[in-house]
Amino acid sequence: MSSQVKNQPFHRRVRFAIAGLLTALRGENSFRAHVAAALVVFGLLAWRRPPLIWWAVLIITMMVVLAAELVNTAVEHLADHLHPDQHPKIKVVKDCAAAAVLIASIGAVGVAIAFLIDQFKL
Repeated sequence: MSSQVKNQPFHRRVRFAIAGLLTALRGENSFRAHVAAALVVFGLLAWRRPPLIWWAVLIITMMVVLAAELVNTAVEHLADHLHPDQHPKIKVVKDCAAAAVLIASIGAVGVAIAFLIDQFKL
């Protein structure tokens, strides 16, 4: 199977994406931790049954964090493949990708705090 995604049928592109998800789940502790957190959030949503706007905000927030983690993983793998030795420019690229995950995670914590304050009248 070709690793080129462009111009492939949709079902093949979906398979490539699923392969990426499975690779991240198997090999990335951070991704697994974020997936576990997302499952906790889904459980909390199912338990509290908040208005649909909270479902939308929390789901979008979770997906942004997971997407950032996947991009970070892709950048790290590509950078390590292209330049296996430590290099200052590669370090900047990897640090910036990790910072994107950090920023998304901080935003997710802010949304979670707002949700908890709203739901539990803290």
